[in-house]
Amino acid sequence: MPAYDKADLQRRMHGAVEALKHDLTGLRTGRASTSLLEPITVEVYGSHMPINQVASISAPEPRMLSVQVWDRSNVSAVEKAIRSSGIGLNPITDGTTLRLPIPELTEERRKELAKLTHQYAEKARIAARNVRRDGMDALKTDEKKHEISEDERKRLEIEVQKLTDDTIKEIDGAAQGKEKEILQK
Repeated sequence: MPAYDKADLQRRMHGAVEALKHDLTGLRTGRASTSLLEPITVEVYGSHMPINQVASISAPEPRMLSVQVWDRSNVSAVEKAIRSSGIGLNPITDGTTLRLPIPELTEERRKELAKLTHQYAEKARIAARNVRRDGMDALKTDEKKHEISEDERKRLEIEVQKLTDDTIKEIDGAAQGKEKEILQK
């Protein structure tokens, strides 16, 4: 059984791109997006739960998020979780509804977010290169076991490199798109 598995490499590289896209949706661009609150967990019923399991989140206006808490006894826990999340939003409590006005982004904050975008992209690039390394190692192992020839190994290495290059291009494209979105005024 050959150690090299092209489908597995593609799946893992695609995973790196998807993880980056998920990270980027959490970056605030001045518009209200329900994905902004996705990473927040709330301590309720003696355990930590994702915010979307204790409340419904909507964006009724371009610069406002609304969090409708289902159980009145959890309102203060949800409010506390949002305040301590580090996303810089201050909830206004109105019964079981929390309103979150999205403040205008300052130039300094935009630059910080752009830097964060670069860090996320670099993390994704490293993940893609690690997948490439695993693929190359698998090909060398297959060649040593005489399951593939040297020519076959070289041909497949070119394929793995092309897959890596395409993935990194996709990562860079996603990061540049997000950076443009952040830095626009």
